[in-house]
Amino acid sequence: MRPKTYTLMNTLFFLLILSLSAAGCKGKDNPVHSDPDPAPTGPKADVWLTRGDKSAMLSPQGGVRIITPSTTNWPLIKIDTSTRFQSVDGYGAALTGSSAWLLNRRMNLADRQKLLVSLFDTTNGIGISYLRLTMGASDFSTGDFTYNDLPSGETDYLLEGFSLSRDLEDVVPMMSEILAMNDNLTIMGSPWSAPAWMKTNGSLKGGKLKTECYDTYALYFVKYIQEMKALGIPVSSITPQNEPLYFTAAYPCMEMQASEQLQFIKNHLGPAFDQAGLETEIIIYDHNWDITDYSISILNDPDARQYIAGSAFHAYGGNVSAMTTVRNAHPDKGLYFTEISGGQWAVDFESNLMWYMSNIFIGTALNWSKNALMWNLILDQNHGPRNNGCQDCRGVVTLNTVTGQVTFNEEYYAIGHFSKFIRPGAQRVSLIQPQSLLDIGAVSFINPDGTKVLVVANYGSQMRTFSVVQGEKQFSYSITAKSVATIKWN
Repeated sequence: MRPKTYTLMNTLFFLLILSLSAAGCKGKDNPVHSDPDPAPTGPKADVWLTRGDKSAMLSPQGGVRIITPSTTNWPLIKIDTSTRFQSVDGYGAALTGSSAWLLNRRMNLADRQKLLVSLFDTTNGIGISYLRLTMGASDFSTGDFTYNDLPSGETDYLLEGFSLSRDLEDVVPMMSEILAMNDNLTIMGSPWSAPAWMKTNGSLKGGKLKTECYDTYALYFVKYIQEMKALGIPVSSITPQNEPLYFTAAYPCMEMQASEQLQFIKNHLGPAFDQAGLETEIIIYDHNWDITDYSISILNDPDARQYIAGSAFHAYGGNVSAMTTVRNAHPDKGLYFTEISGGQWAVDFESNLMWYMSNIFIGTALNWSKNALMWNLILDQNHGPRNNGCQDCRGVVTLNTVTGQVTFNEEYYAIGHFSKFIRPGAQRVSLIQPQSLLDIGAVSFINPDGTKVLVVANYGSQMRTFSVVQGEKQFSYSITAKSVATIKWN
């Protein structure tokens, strides 16, 4: 900011600074796209911006000029698309039973279609490309159930009574509408519990899978995948158990220690998938960052690992770097991020946006994740419907069932900065960031169509300007404090 009083030398120094800065700074509310190229025309990189103060919400900012690489006055980010890392499966959330129920039962067709466009359309929405489904009930369902519930004392080892009937009420119809809008989706299935009769305690809550039911439970997965496919819903991957080390909840849950998951996959689930000719991937663990030995110990087994695509993580404990720890132990296996929820315990949009970038989106990508998923896609104004779980969780979208108003939460914009621009099959590419940009988070990708994407988050309290060079292209950009920008170019 110009000082109130200054000498002639101050004036000359100030003018020198202005000449070096090319465009200068017009204040935190008006970012300037610093551009060393005075040419009025030429190729441009497109920019979309979300500010922590909500003055821009995934808003297009026009283009920044692309020039031939030259000397720059700004810190230089170097992108090398010839050095590539993990491929991207997609970004999104979970279509829980509660989310599907709200879409199906509390929205009319016109309003629902409008919302689905905002969520899944790549042109007029954020283009969500990955959904997680709960296999049976979870803590966000309209009640407890599995696909083979029996009266106490009865068994069904051949699963003759297996039925997706509860999913046919809401989940399947909503998935069909979503796939009709965007069929380029990766779909994951995760169970919270095996049927009670297969468990040591005879309950959907707690207990373990009986060893004599391992084959039957493997068949349970096969039937789920086959019957969903017959309904037009291709399940690309499954996890054997959601949060296998949290088994004291008041909602469906089940203990499955690493040694038990290893035996289940190696001797039952993996062979069952092979015998059925399924291409659905098996992804292990599906729990918090605070434990890495679970995944590593299973992948250390040569017979089990042949059936396993990789390991999934949640963010309710530990640090995102745990994903790299597992990757370093088994670099040929994928990493996946499958759950985190916002809620009333954190209601500041700016802080949440920055945390999501640092940890869930930029953070997981830099730690080898092939995806990033939030928890509930949609919840209502009362944080539900709930099934004895989290009392104040927030969905990606909130639907007020009284007024019909839809609120797009910070989770929506965080997902959108990735899902809209970084498409399935993209690859993360090399990005070298100077030490002078320590308050900047950045990750870059190349899409299957050859377009390049850079996502940048300014975690600091001051506007930052930087230059980017990629091959024979260079551009400069100024990003406001506490903001996220996605930059895309050919």
